[in-house]
Amino acid sequence: MSGSLFQRGFLSLIATQFFGAMNDNVLKGILTFMVIDGAWAGNLGSGGQGIVGICFTIPFILLSGYAGQLADRHSKKTVTTWVKILEIPIVMLAGLGFWLGNLWVTLAALVALTCQSSFFGPAKYGMIPELVDDSQLSKANGSINMMTNVAVIVGTLVAGVVSDLYAPQDGAAGMVWLPIITLFLISVGGLVSALFLTPLQPGDRNLKYNLNPLHTYIDAIGEMSKTRLLMVMMAWGYFYLLAGIALFIVPEYTVVLGINRAEASVLMGVLGVAIGIGCATAGFISGNQIQPKLIPIGAFGLILFFTLLAAVPPWMPDAGPMIRVALSNVSFFILGAGFFAGFYIIPLQALLQKMSPDDERGRFLGTANAVSFTFMTIAALFYWAIRPAFGDEPQNIFYVSAALMAAGAAFFLWRLRGTGLVLGNANESPSEKPAVETGNPYQPPSEPE
Repeated sequence: MSGSLFQRGFLSLIATQFFGAMNDNVLKGILTFMVIDGAWAGNLGSGGQGIVGICFTIPFILLSGYAGQLADRHSKKTVTTWVKILEIPIVMLAGLGFWLGNLWVTLAALVALTCQSSFFGPAKYGMIPELVDDSQLSKANGSINMMTNVAVIVGTLVAGVVSDLYAPQDGAAGMVWLPIITLFLISVGGLVSALFLTPLQPGDRNLKYNLNPLHTYIDAIGEMSKTRLLMVMMAWGYFYLLAGIALFIVPEYTVVLGINRAEASVLMGVLGVAIGIGCATAGFISGNQIQPKLIPIGAFGLILFFTLLAAVPPWMPDAGPMIRVALSNVSFFILGAGFFAGFYIIPLQALLQKMSPDDERGRFLGTANAVSFTFMTIAALFYWAIRPAFGDEPQNIFYVSAALMAAGAAFFLWRLRGTGLVLGNANESPSEKPAVETGNPYQPPSEPE
């Protein structure tokens, strides 16, 4: 980080996001392990982690429209502070569910936590252009995505350890109090970080709330369709279809490799590290500009490593419990996929922020958030539907992921042809230059849709 990134406001945002992402992944991770082979194994059927995934994504779809309106009307710092206050009683409810051994209470808490997180999304991404200069957007997005993935790593590793201590696989008595203490301490860290955010100006005080969430999405999509911004948003959201499927497969390596949950968490950690490094590298390469030409490079890398994950038989060296997983070929392939994922998402995310009009950025980003979680919901339903067909070899689902990435990349590259967005520099593209550099995102496309 350099320049305007190295200041209190942006660093506080990174810390706030870090604790929020960590808590989301701790709760979701423990629930997923409990549903696969823990205290609630079989309660949701084969591929039941897909149901957990749906509980995680649906609130984002339903509430991101309201969240975008809230972020456009009020100070994004105020919105952030309130959602962090609400996080504390929600995680206490989740901890109570674990204490009582009640799956349904814990699932309800997961839904509530994602409702809370859905209101943080537009405020979080919307405040980045308020905290840093336009020339720093790629670096800012690379930095915050890197730290988010560090949070995913830490949260996933913590989830694996807490799961083993909460419900040991050997049937011994577990520490039923551990989840509630863990979740509470993380939520307090998020609230303290939010209090250090620099004051931000309120948005449009005259904005009238529309209680129909679909109306916000329809209006935003209608405005986006006047430019290439709609295709940028869809390409960004499509990534989460692939990411969602991958996140359901990786915990099942407890079966594929015959390892415990903590060791499976190592693979999730590797994925998080890789995405973080990929995001940081993409931000570094972009410098003071947005470099959409990284998008096809990222897509190709994802296709290659998804295929390797399915085609190459899993192998581990003869080493210690955690080290053998970290040095496995599965870990290497996941590292490659995650690294190239960063190349794919960072330019798209920066374009979304820069091309969105200042007075509607919250609603545009809220709509983009809803689209990404719609794709994740589709991933959960898709995984739940196809999982039984793959029996004891869930890793072969990565063939499907590779095919979906290839089809999606071909479609979006074709739709963005002639714009310079995927071949040149967004700041230099002739067809998009007025929209990106002057802040006018309503320039008509250079060719008919």
